Amino acid sequence: MTQTPRPPRPVTELVVTDTERLTPGMVRVRFRAADPAVFAERFEPSVFTDRYVKLAFAADGRPATADESDVVLRTYTALDPDVGAGTLAIDFVVHGDQGLAGPWAARAVVGERILARGPGGAYAPDPSADWHLFAGDEAGLPAIRAALAALPPDARGYAVIEAHAPDHVQPLPAPVGVDVRWVHGGDGVLERTVRELPWLPGRVHAFVHGEAQAVMHGIRPHLLKERGLPRADVSISGYWRQGRTEEGFRTWKAELAAADPLV
Repeated sequence: MTQTPRPPRPVTELVVTDTERLTPGMVRVRFRAADPAVFAERFEPSVFTDRYVKLAFAADGRPATADESDVVLRTYTALDPDVGAGTLAIDFVVHGDQGLAGPWAARAVVGERILARGPGGAYAPDPSADWHLFAGDEAGLPAIRAALAALPPDARGYAVIEAHAPDHVQPLPAPVGVDVRWVHGGDGVLERTVRELPWLPGRVHAFVHGEAQAVMHGIRPHLLKERGLPRADVSISGYWRQGRTEEGFRTWKAELAAADPLV
């Protein structure tokens, strides 16, 4: 049976209003919508804390124009969307001149425009859970930041973040009952730290997103198989894969999903 292709997500034009270097490896870019009414229409229904937009780039790294056919999309969490003001922020991981979006964000100037598709999303912290588990690297940090901000003041749990180095650690507000732990050093440190956490009583709602090898082949089996968590209580996905572009990563992820019913 032939499947009808899904229509593309609606496009919103965003205008850069400010940039801020958060750490040596992360830049925050703030935007306003060129048309606040369109922004409100698209973001008002979004209730997810992992809400994301897909930014459109040309192959040479500049923002793509609306009439270009050869467009490269990069996916980012939309932070603090203000429907009334038509504003949002995006945190970009920057590794020098590697990639498209990071280098663009590092040199973005006020007034520059970029097209964004979305928002999408699928997760928000379950208020009925007894505690919460968040784990990820710097790519997953923006979505974890948004989820922590949405928790009630009496929430309990853990947030484990892998940073590239100590100077990449940044303030991460959380309820007093959520133990925030920063780790670095690579070599499986994120998985080891999650495995060593004292397990709290009651039902846990988990959000684990980051580099695919660590997340999908390390933490996912621990939570779903060893801990026996119901699949519905775990939002877990690789955001990227070491050594692959986003296009190559999508192919790898599709192959993994076809081979493993837990994905």
